Amino acid sequence: MDKEQEYSAEELGETAKPGEDNQEDLSPEKLGRLLEDARNKADEHWDQVVRTRAELDNLKKRHQRELENAHKYGLERFVGELLGVWDSLELGYNAARENHDVEKLLEGTELTLKMLTDAMNKFGVEQIDPQGETFNPELHQAMSMVPTDEVPPNTVVNVVQKGYLLNGRLVRPAMVMVSQAPTS
Repeated sequence: MDKEQEYSAEELGETAKPGEDNQEDLSPEKLGRLLEDARNKADEHWDQVVRTRAELDNLKKRHQRELENAHKYGLERFVGELLGVWDSLELGYNAARENHDVEKLLEGTELTLKMLTDAMNKFGVEQIDPQGETFNPELHQAMSMVPTDEVPPNTVVNVVQKGYLLNGRLVRPAMVMVSQAPTS
């Protein structure tokens, strides 16, 4: 029989509505066919359930593997960019030990710093250097207050340590000294 075949109320063993005659009784052969069809459909549905579970398990395992790899190798491109900086620092260090030419060391250091800045910018790292700006407690951490009348109060007069943002999110606040009105 076709899977999509519909059975009449009589074939399914339903009783007739009041006032109607149930003219046809289900024969044992018909009941056997109906039972066999029901078993086939049940087997088919069970097979679908088993396959769906297997697909979900495979999907879950694949997702877990991809997540582990993302954690494990997520910084691969970043590290690749920093390797050039590392090499440059090692070359500069070795050159400083052998040759004490300050001009060449300064030039090499500037190039290395530029390489590092470019690598950081490529990955969304932004430097916070608030010298002369108004103190912002969301981006700056005040180390001390400096009484002065040279700049308005709440102005950053000295940056002790620069801060950094990663894709707009604060990684480290800038450590600063902030001006305050002199006390008289």
